[in-house]
Amino acid sequence: MDTNEYSPLFETRKGRGRLLYRLFATSIFIAISFIWFYRFTHIISQQEEDGRKWVWLGLLASELWYGFYWILTQALRWNLVFRQPFKDRLSQRYEHMLPAVDIFVCTADPEIEPPIMVINTVLSVMAYDYPTEKLSVYLSDDGGSEITLYALLEASEFAKHWLPFCKKFKVEPRSPAAYFNTIIDSNIENELAAIKKLYIEMESRIENATKLKRVPKEARLKHRGFSQWDSYSSRRDHDTILQILLHHKKDPNNSKDVDGFILPTLVYLAREKRPQYHHNFKAGAMNSLLRVSSIISNGKVILNVDCDMYSNNSESIRDALCFFMDEKKGHEIAYVQSPQIFENVTKNDLYGSALLAISEVEFHGADGFGGPMYIGTGCFHKRESLCGMKFNDEYRHDWKSEDDLFKEENLEEIEEKSKGLASCSYEENTQWGKEMGLKYGCPVEDVITGLSIQSNGWKSVYYNPPRKAFLGVAPTSLLQVLIQHKRWSEGDFQIMFSKYSPAWYAFGKISFGLQMGYCSYCLWPLNCLATLYYSIIPSLCLLKGIPLFPKVSSLWFIPFAYVIIGETIYSLLEFLFCGGTFKGWWNELRIWLYKRTTSYLYAFSDTVLKLFGFSNSVFIITNKVSEEEVSKRHDNEIMEFGTSSPMFTILATLALFNLFCFLNVLKDAVLRGGDFGEYEKIGLQIILCGFLVLINVPLYQGIFLRKDSGKLPSSLGMKSTILALSLVLSFSYV
Repeated sequence: MDTNEYSPLFETRKGRGRLLYRLFATSIFIAISFIWFYRFTHIISQQEEDGRKWVWLGLLASELWYGFYWILTQALRWNLVFRQPFKDRLSQRYEHMLPAVDIFVCTADPEIEPPIMVINTVLSVMAYDYPTEKLSVYLSDDGGSEITLYALLEASEFAKHWLPFCKKFKVEPRSPAAYFNTIIDSNIENELAAIKKLYIEMESRIENATKLKRVPKEARLKHRGFSQWDSYSSRRDHDTILQILLHHKKDPNNSKDVDGFILPTLVYLAREKRPQYHHNFKAGAMNSLLRVSSIISNGKVILNVDCDMYSNNSESIRDALCFFMDEKKGHEIAYVQSPQIFENVTKNDLYGSALLAISEVEFHGADGFGGPMYIGTGCFHKRESLCGMKFNDEYRHDWKSEDDLFKEENLEEIEEKSKGLASCSYEENTQWGKEMGLKYGCPVEDVITGLSIQSNGWKSVYYNPPRKAFLGVAPTSLLQVLIQHKRWSEGDFQIMFSKYSPAWYAFGKISFGLQMGYCSYCLWPLNCLATLYYSIIPSLCLLKGIPLFPKVSSLWFIPFAYVIIGETIYSLLEFLFCGGTFKGWWNELRIWLYKRTTSYLYAFSDTVLKLFGFSNSVFIITNKVSEEEVSKRHDNEIMEFGTSSPMFTILATLALFNLFCFLNVLKDAVLRGGDFGEYEKIGLQIILCGFLVLINVPLYQGIFLRKDSGKLPSSLGMKSTILALSLVLSFSYV
């Protein structure tokens, strides 16, 4: 193309208010420096007062950590950029040569991830606004369940009606369940009733099979694919099960919709599993899909989505291609990451599941330094970069060329050959999991894979459109949230000590700002130590009136007040700017505290134990099914406990401990009085303790007031009360 006529396929805009934010951040850093200086210069004066030296040193260490970690997070707010693709230009220039796209959907457990949810995701990506002959959808079933195959067969039949319906009426979203739940009024009542009837019938058959845990006899006789379960031992011990359900060259008549148009290729894969082989979780499943798809469809672009993240925007593929196919900058881009958004988040985001700061701010900041991390779902990849190719500025992808994979071999032969690519032994003595495909050895394989791709010289792009590309399901109970964050943070923390650590592996390969951004996520668990210290020691010292901060009238109080007030106001404004509510911000603060005192504590402990050879990480799938009562309480924004857990014991004990300390201060104030000067010395500690009491109100309700099944168990409440009282009384009498 003539450079004089060049018009980019996307534009990049810098975030507004950058100068103002940088001035604010600089002022906060100056205040933090004064706090550090205060702690350092007052250590000696504390040595002879009540033996406070070690308490003081603990506060110094905590504040040094908080300051250092705050500096790391600034990289994600320093240089925000926003992207805008131009799909009309893409259509004008490339409509006749759009590349083939392979879509990977991953599921692992039919009980935790119901088949009806999985096929709704599959149907939503089959219905993209894209030439169907260039779309191939692969379902990786790591649960090896014939029920999942049965559900996919049902979906392949329903797709013959659903895709024409979506095309004719420009349906959004294109997950049937989501569409039927969101539509309020319609001027297509007859067509809508007909397609909804077909869906309900399909849903009923799938749910009956799921409940009975067996495939209907007529379906088993009709489709030969179920015979592959004849030699099936268990979900961890079976041969490769591969079925090409739809392909225009396999069965031209069966692979067309009711209007006579070709349907996307649809493939089911349950890779081989054997007890003696480590299967490497989702990374292993994705690598099997990479190899199998390379000889079935070989799409140049790969989209991977989790089975609970359905497509919410039918033009997402075209959005991503605007970045990949741009003539000047597209060759640099390895992947386009979409935000992870959840549709079942309550109005005030009870569990902080929306992760607004990450999706609306921090990933835009990472994009300004070379691109966001790969988060494992909702991501479009170039096949070549995902398979380990290093970036070369001279290289230009030839989007015009298309390989015909079926010139010499028929589809049955390819199907048989593909099974070998998904065998347990295929990867032995190869670079798969090391230099090729997704990386092994970490619970968050997606993050180290993205870091490795960026370290190979590629850039990534974060695209966060007004109509979100994908919507998923967030946990609906506090324990599920804490377990999920324990897994995420533990995986990230392990990266910090692995060969893929952003501190050294990526040094000199990616920008320093992006290194800092990665480190801020990888160091999540270390926040537990400073948070626990600040949650216990200042309140404990209140019991004897021991001051740990400058008195209110002192000049040294100013930097403490400025950091607290400044960061509080900024975080609130940022949250509101991202579309949240005041109550949602307060809920996020609460979850911030809960994660750091439980999820991160467990992640930190497990990682340390693993480093010394005492523990092995286990991949935990978050349950996507919730009971009706739990769902109702979640919708009403009532926090769900309902079970005993060591995590809840920690939370309840800390909450009660701070309550007892705060009540003790109030008691002394009422009974003994005291002048202002006495309370001025411990003013900041009283405020901190009062904040911890106020933010823990849902815990007090769960222990003392609630009667429903979602409350904290009485035995846990009793145990936590005894622990908290023991800590208070033992210190009071020392």
